[in-house]
Amino acid sequence: MSETGAIELYPYQKRWVTDRSRFKIGLWPRQSGKSFGTGLEVALDASENARSLWVVLSRGERQSRENMDKVRMHLRAMNVAAAEIEGEYVIDDRSFRQLEFRLNNGSRIVGLPANPDTARGFTGSVLLDEFAFHQDSRKIWTALYPTITRGHKIRIVSTPNGMQNKFYELWTDQGNGFSRHKLDVYTAVAEGLEADVDELRRGIGDPDAWAQEYECRFIDEATAFLTYDMIASCEDPDLVQWDDPPAKPSLFGGIDIGRRRDLTVGWFDEPVGDVLVTRRLIVIEKATFAEQKRILWPWIAGCRRCCIDATGLGMQIAEEAQAAFGAYRVEPVTFTAKVKEELAYPLRRKFEDRLLRNPADRKIRDDFHSVRKTTTLAGNIRFDAERSDKNGHADRFWSRALCTHAAGSGATLTTEYRPVGRRDMDWSHAEARDPWTGKRERRTAF
Repeated sequence: MSETGAIELYPYQKRWVTDRSRFKIGLWPRQSGKSFGTGLEVALDASENARSLWVVLSRGERQSRENMDKVRMHLRAMNVAAAEIEGEYVIDDRSFRQLEFRLNNGSRIVGLPANPDTARGFTGSVLLDEFAFHQDSRKIWTALYPTITRGHKIRIVSTPNGMQNKFYELWTDQGNGFSRHKLDVYTAVAEGLEADVDELRRGIGDPDAWAQEYECRFIDEATAFLTYDMIASCEDPDLVQWDDPPAKPSLFGGIDIGRRRDLTVGWFDEPVGDVLVTRRLIVIEKATFAEQKRILWPWIAGCRRCCIDATGLGMQIAEEAQAAFGAYRVEPVTFTAKVKEELAYPLRRKFEDRLLRNPADRKIRDDFHSVRKTTTLAGNIRFDAERSDKNGHADRFWSRALCTHAAGSGATLTTEYRPVGRRDMDWSHAEARDPWTGKRERRTAF
């Protein structure tokens, strides 16, 4: 039994718990006892300081419950009585599962999944668990920070997750006054953690993943779907974009639609041999749909085929474009997790084979690099990026992916259709002749 009344801690956990700094951040490897140590500190502080509040924000509901399980375990080990309340935290008709412990001394410990909205409305100390993996981490930080204004504490702990998040910024900002606790697997094992380092390294089988998950190195490319090297290999600093659309349809296009929060981006390529060369990139911010149509319609008219985001707000423009230019030239694409996967991988293959020529532009580069491939708890693949007020939500990436799909979809102005016995046939299921191979292929829109 340790001086805390709980089970014996590893030395690095003791250093964390006994550090009473107001601002504290920890960089720890996977499965090294992060939630055990942070949960103990929360339980101790709440029991020692009457009528205090701790808010524990976790990556998701499952992680929130696991972290609160650790807190419950420590409270029981210390013989601290606490009422347990489970319910919903409702904001603007959205509900979040909330677990709360109410101690006899009036202190409260609240566990919630991380979200910019759940981070608001409290006044107390905060623990951000696995903060590098929180969606919209910068917005969460902006909403959260005023919570601790009146002398409360803030605790941040995470394994690295690249460099495109607020956790990386906080860790590398040496002037922000945070007490820093850095740990890698080698130090953890040397201080008592039971683990076979060589076995773990062989098992993970990926040097970048090992460096990130166990050595706690910020490996930017470990989570990037497109690395900076891949993106740079397809950049052409001398690329000339066209001022006007072609007189005859010769381009392929991809349009990602936005209105208030995201950008509308139109990407238009000319096929030169096997290479897709960017001839026009249009970025529209917060314009009416009428204005977007005025800008985009001439370029759609210059396309052999154009794929348009038909998700949510994009449905209107996609349907109007298809009515104006024909179903054989405009393909509405409704984004789902599966569709994004089918769009993203062919685009990456183009980068790998260097079959694209893109403008050498920092905004494009950062937009492409911001996309992350993650795997959900159910094993499904997701592609997403943190939304930026200036650069949108990877809108350039998805317009480029749509454009690449349009170029590979076999669309042509000379299209043959097979009768199906219905006069009102769905043209998205038409049989078309591929202009590059001459083969007839049956094409189905997403």
